This record gives sequence, structure tokens and C-alpha cells, in this order.
Amino acid sequence: MEIFPPLLICALVLEALLGYPDAVFHIIRHPVVWIGTLIAALDSTLNRGQGWLRRLGGVVTVIILVGGAVAIGAGLQVWLLSLPLGWLPLGLLASTLLAQRSLYQFVNAVSVGLNEGGLAGGRAAVAHIVGRDPESLDEAGVARAAIESLAENFSDGATAPAFWLAVGGLPGILAYKAINTADSMIGHRTPRHEAFGWAAARLDDLVNLPASRLTALLLALASGRRAWTALRAVWRDACHHRSPNAGWPEAAMAGALGLRLAGPRRYAGHVVDDHWMGDGRDEATAADIAAGLRLYRGALALLWLLAAFWALV
Repeated sequence: MEIFPPLLICALVLEALLGYPDAVFHIIRHPVVWIGTLIAALDSTLNRGQGWLRRLGGVVTVIILVGGAVAIGAGLQVWLLSLPLGWLPLGLLASTLLAQRSLYQFVNAVSVGLNEGGLAGGRAAVAHIVGRDPESLDEAGVARAAIESLAENFSDGATAPAFWLAVGGLPGILAYKAINTADSMIGHRTPRHEAFGWAAARLDDLVNLPASRLTALLLALASGRRAWTALRAVWRDACHHRSPNAGWPEAAMAGALGLRLAGPRRYAGHVVDDHWMGDGRDEATAADIAAGLRLYRGALALLWLLAAFWALV
């Protein structure tokens, strides 16, 4: 559909310039919050009974989420495109499902927290973007956690939504966010969600597969002279990550910055013994966060150029 290239560029530019204004959030919240409310209701209603029944309830939940997202997105897209210059409000709607700007702000806040508030400041800031226990992290751990979050969420929050917007317009990006939000809420291997969240977790792995690979390539190319080191880290380490997707951008970021990322991490009182990504230093600092953010900006610029090239061909 020929409207998709300008729609993608419009959404990327608007989100980078405006983000999601706090005033709008306080009035109507955010689309992801609406999706999360529906997921919580479905979890409460359908996540009952024996294991097989819970798994069936999870499958039904995913069908409702994806079907509803596609239907709502398609309806809005058809209606807005029937209006003069309707692709502009359509691009504004799509921009709310990207997170280029907010990701930069949250990760930069960790660097600022470490520089201005020391370990306590860094822990307070990193608690907003990672699930691990911040009190168990030293300064190097805080810095690594921020950089890992930057790498993984570059894929989940920018590249993947952009990819699905390019492929399927507003229905595509809305369906992606529904799946990704479901995975973050119910796709955990806990007694309550092991069976119920199975479908959401597996589908999230699938829809993030192309973007995670593209993100790794963008990070490697943006690293300039360290591109080969980044690609070598991806080739060697990404397949060993506990996630089939997160290891790709994390390994690329590690190789590009000369760090070791991932590795053993503590979540909710237990240690996840993951493989290290990269073979550099593990003593990361606030300066490494700043370097990661520069790399992120460069990779985003390449993503924008890719979108512009696609619009021209």
C-alpha cells in the first residue's frame, strides 16, 4: 500500500519531536495502558483451571488481542485515509506506538543519576527501565543494565514497531504492540502464567525476530570502525542468549562498545545464569551509557534513512 512509506516517516519524525506529551497521558492515558487493562481483565477471567485449560485461555486471549487490534487499526486507517491529508493524523496515531524519544530519555536519566547522585541516583533511575533488583547492582551493574535495556528496547520500542507499521500500517503496529504488551504482562515462567502466557510469549518471539536482526545490523553499521567486532560478537554470542531475540542487539551493542553485557543477573530474588554477550570489559560506567546513546542515535539515523529509501523505491 503506497501510503505506508510516508506514514512510517511521519510517525518516526512526530514521535522523535513530540514523544507522548505528559498532558495527553494524564487526560487519556496511553494506548499501551488501554491494551494492558484489557489483558489484565482477560487474565482475571480466563486464567483458571488446569494447565491445558489455562493454555487454551491464553490462546483465546491472544486471538482477542490481535483480532481486536487489527480490526480497530483497520477501521481507523480506512476512516482517516478517506479524509483530506488523513495520513497526517494517521501518522500521529501511529507515533504513539513508537518509543524512540522516551527510551533515550529514560536511559539518559540513568547516566545523569550516576553522575549527579552516585550509586543511589543510578539505582533510582534504572529501576524505571529494568525488572531486576536495583539494590543488588553496583555502579557497573547499573550501567550495564541501562545499556542492555537500551539495546533490547531499541528493537522492541523502535525497530519492531516501525517494521510492522511498514508491513501492515496502523493495524500492523497496533497488533505488534498488543502482542508485545501481552508478553511483558503474562509471558513469564511463573506458576500463574507458565501455561496461560505460553501463546503470548511464543508469538512475541516470532514477531520480534526480523526487527532484532535488523537492529543488530543497524548498531553494528553505526559503530563505524568497530562494525566487524560488533558483528563478530553477534555471530558468536547471540544464539546463546536465553531470549531468541534480545541477544542480537545486546551482542551488537557489547561488541560496538567493547563491553560484556547480559551474563548472570538477579530478578526477584533469584539469579538468571545467562551467557555473556561480547568479550570486553564488564566494568561499565556512565560514560559507556553516553557512548551507547550516541550509538543509538546513529543507528536510529540509519533506520530513518532506510525508511526514506523505501519511500523512494
